[in-house]
Amino acid sequence: MSSAAPFAPQSATLEKVDRLSFNWVIWGIAIFSLAVLTLPTLIVVIASFSSAQTLRFPPPGFSLQWYLALFNYPELWTAATTSFQVALWTTVLCVLLGVAAALAMSGSRARWVSAMDALVMSPLALPGIAVGLGMLTFFSIMGVRLSLTTLIISHVVICIPYVIRTTLASLTQLGSALREASTVLGAGPIYTFFHVTLPLIKQGVITGSFMAFLSSFDNITVSLFLSDARTEVLPIRMWSMIENDLDVRAAAISGLLILGTALMMIVMERVSGLSKFLVKS
Repeated sequence: MSSAAPFAPQSATLEKVDRLSFNWVIWGIAIFSLAVLTLPTLIVVIASFSSAQTLRFPPPGFSLQWYLALFNYPELWTAATTSFQVALWTTVLCVLLGVAAALAMSGSRARWVSAMDALVMSPLALPGIAVGLGMLTFFSIMGVRLSLTTLIISHVVICIPYVIRTTLASLTQLGSALREASTVLGAGPIYTFFHVTLPLIKQGVITGSFMAFLSSFDNITVSLFLSDARTEVLPIRMWSMIENDLDVRAAAISGLLILGTALMMIVMERVSGLSKFLVKS
């Protein structure tokens, strides 16, 4: 026992060094990842205040002219209105279908649940271009012309996993005891859902609908295949602005979207604890 005593301080020192090294590595990776994610956003915001006639960084001077120019751009507001309509209808349909699917999946232990879960989540695993091309091919085979309806259906396919995942997380925390107690006391399934289940899972539903709305509003890969001149959405309009002439107004739009998204995320964090579901998903 006495021969092992001198090695105890050395072992403790090595353990402390290992712990500090691990912490430094983790912090270094976290800082690097944060820089990679945030620096492009900061560059876009700074470039949106440029006084130049084309998009460049660093800007030669600072001006609000491109933000003011957005008010005299009717095509932009038309595209933004279309994006809002598509995102709103997509969110409504995702909530209706996603909550129903989550209830069916959480209350069953059948083998089809795992297969259904993989099928529903597949749009998030597949490249967006592949999903968009697949949806375009499907509508072409079915003989359906592209319209606002086909665009909404396509967005529902790629956005519904968010609602299902957050609702399933809430249902898992809820368990089945309260619903079974409501049934035993004589309440019907509809009454149980609206007065017991829904109030307890509303945070998950709200979070999923928020994520679905943002994903639909910001989607470009699927919209490239499913939109036409009558259903041009805001991301497609911004894409064409940058592709053709490096329009600084695209950076101004991005600045407004970044600000709006940040404010909505703060509100959602206050209302439903958004970060809790982001970690679990």
